[in-house]
Amino acid sequence: MAVSTSPPADLSAALVLEPVAAADWLVILPVAWCLAIGALLVMLRRPIGLHPFISVAGLAGLVVIDALLLQHVIVSGPVTMVMGRWLPPFGIAFTVDLTGALFALAASVVALAGGVYSLSDINDSGRRYGFYPFLMLLMAGVSGAFLTGDIFNLYVWFEVLLISSFGLIVLGSEREQIDGAVKYGFLNLVATTLFLVTTGYLYASFGTLNMADIARKAEGLRGTAPLMTLTALFLLAFGMKAAAFPVNFWLPASYHTPRVVVSALFAGLLTKVGIYALIRVTVMLLPVEREELSFVIAVVGALTMLVGVFGALAQSDFRRMLGYLVISGIGSILAGIAVGGPGGIGGAIFYALHSMLVMTALYFASGVAAKLGGSFSLSSLSGLYRRHAGFAAISLMLAFAVSGLPPFSGFWPKVMLVKAALDIGAWWLAAALLVTGFLTTIATGRFFLLAYWRDTAEGQGVATKAQIPAAILLPLVALTVMTLAIGLYPEPLLATIQNAAAGLSEPSSYLNSVFPGAAR
Repeated sequence: MAVSTSPPADLSAALVLEPVAAADWLVILPVAWCLAIGALLVMLRRPIGLHPFISVAGLAGLVVIDALLLQHVIVSGPVTMVMGRWLPPFGIAFTVDLTGALFALAASVVALAGGVYSLSDINDSGRRYGFYPFLMLLMAGVSGAFLTGDIFNLYVWFEVLLISSFGLIVLGSEREQIDGAVKYGFLNLVATTLFLVTTGYLYASFGTLNMADIARKAEGLRGTAPLMTLTALFLLAFGMKAAAFPVNFWLPASYHTPRVVVSALFAGLLTKVGIYALIRVTVMLLPVEREELSFVIAVVGALTMLVGVFGALAQSDFRRMLGYLVISGIGSILAGIAVGGPGGIGGAIFYALHSMLVMTALYFASGVAAKLGGSFSLSSLSGLYRRHAGFAAISLMLAFAVSGLPPFSGFWPKVMLVKAALDIGAWWLAAALLVTGFLTTIATGRFFLLAYWRDTAEGQGVATKAQIPAAILLPLVALTVMTLAIGLYPEPLLATIQNAAAGLSEPSSYLNSVFPGAAR
């Protein structure tokens, strides 16, 4: 029998041979956890009474996992895990840095709050039609998008969260929901298609889809590859996802149509995934092109801010107003991306994290207002302060937070963004940020005065004290306390965000995590 005399293959050139450290499994665990819980809920379709408790326990576990992951990244730096043990750029990599870990943790906190709120907001029909499996699938997509280190894999997770969001937005099958779902679905499908086409264009130019590989090759291809075109296409695709002007009409036309908890989850999560992708691609992968397009991004950001806040001023429906405030917040984040530097990028990240918490809480507050007053419309809402003074106080604090007033979480990112804009001489952008904050205060103050402070209209009876279910009040109070705590003591979060921004602008540690010994 013939014996092979060829030397054994050197597998170290293609595979990761070292055992994976136990802590590094945290990189992939959030996605695997959500998919496993979702699969369990599908298998337990008939005993729907178990769904809420399994989901809330699963989401609490997700918060713990993401908190441990953030701590691991703070201590050890960016962490990479490759699928199938194939070395990057051939194996699909999950690479987590401070930015991804912060967004993932904030998303899991929002989802847990939504899970608790849903105990009172989602009835048996909603449970039967899959609210909780869709929620876990949504979180799998959101977590995957924040943690992946591969552009095409990012597209895959966009698809996962998009499919689950379709299921959530039509839950209930009311006429208004279907209309909102069509508008929501159309532009998001266009954005997703554009993202896929741009990803193919990127692969044709770079020969790789690994983010770290793209970042280290970009400088050498700048003279030959159409990097400006790629950046502009990514800006358009992610701008659609984030609801930036002028491709934002779908958000105020759809976010007020589903259940309150679904609107809250969408406001806290979906647009922020688009913003995260835009920050990742333009700041870390294509920074020179971002700088060249900074004026365009700044103009888009200013218009997004102003269109959003003027739209909020024109509304008489609580949830429609909040939809425009989501858009306005996206404009503030775009301003930070345009300005760049530690202050601009740090302010953008800080504002995104703040918006995830505050906008979710405000949608919860709109649901409570509707329960107490019987409507989302200003023409019907009145006397909420007399019905529940504590809830009125919470709503006022959230109004201050979204307006960027101290001592709440929105104050510090607004200060960072305004200072960063003034530092580069963009006084008009700083003015847009300040005017937007002032007009937001007027918009939310108008709602508070009319819906909460105004006496009950004649013919509606005297406003009486009302009780709010604990499942609704608990997440609302928890998110409000978080915004107050961040506003009063921002130093720990601010230091982490500044390190995250520095890691995006100078991603040597990110590259070294994927390609040990790599240089930018």
